[in-house]
Amino acid sequence: MNRRPLFLMSCLCFGFAFLYVPILSMMFFSFNKSRLATVWGGFSFQWYGKLFANDQIIKATVLSLKIALTSATFATIIGTMAGIALARFRVFRGRTLFTGLVTAPLIMPEVITGISSLMLFIMMAEWIGWPGSRGFTTITIAHITFSMTYVTTIVQSRLSSMDVSIEEAAMDLGSKPWQVLTDVTLPIIFPAILSGWLLAFTISLDDVVITSFTTGPGNTTLPILIWSKVRLGVTPDINALATVIVMVVAVGVALAGYILHRSEKRREKDIQMAIAANT
Repeated sequence: MNRRPLFLMSCLCFGFAFLYVPILSMMFFSFNKSRLATVWGGFSFQWYGKLFANDQIIKATVLSLKIALTSATFATIIGTMAGIALARFRVFRGRTLFTGLVTAPLIMPEVITGISSLMLFIMMAEWIGWPGSRGFTTITIAHITFSMTYVTTIVQSRLSSMDVSIEEAAMDLGSKPWQVLTDVTLPIIFPAILSGWLLAFTISLDDVVITSFTTGPGNTTLPILIWSKVRLGVTPDINALATVIVMVVAVGVALAGYILHRSEKRREKDIQMAIAANT
């Protein structure tokens, strides 16, 4: 009777170890005093000092954060509107084509997306003279194009499971469609919107393939910089940089989880108060 739970727990522990032991070992060796990334030479913070004194890494990090923040915000706005349109307007002319265009980046290889974005920017530069050079703007547009798909999928799924009678009740009480959207629909699907924004931010911050096609000289993002350094061998400063990224992501995930938990608790409390008021 106890063999099955033991087997499942063993598989669970092995899975977590397979995922997190390499990350923990990388974080451990980021405090290595030796110049060799995998040979322990004593405890030291020297690589963190060199990391924060490296202007190239700081510049690449700032550029990546700007691109991720901008692309995630615009992708969330556009993806939310597309998700609402697909969830609330079941039948309209061109729905099949629109759905295909929205979901295409999910199954499209990143290489194809990167090449098509590069060709588009080259043709636009020849026809209208814009963009004059590839950099922040071209990377951001390319990231918005493929990350908005994930936001649309998340928002559409949340709206599909949402009780439509809540919106209908608000309209019966005299609310305008815009008021229903801002006062009822958006607060209910806010956790999905926040999840979509976080996913779009993470995908943009982590992208290498599409960014390599749409960037230009002097616009090196952090993933491309890390990739170029790793090709020459992993050094302790890369371990320190990766450790900082892991810690920032962990704090962001914990903060997002706390916000979502509070939002869900507030929504449950409002539902209970509404039920109590009607009884």
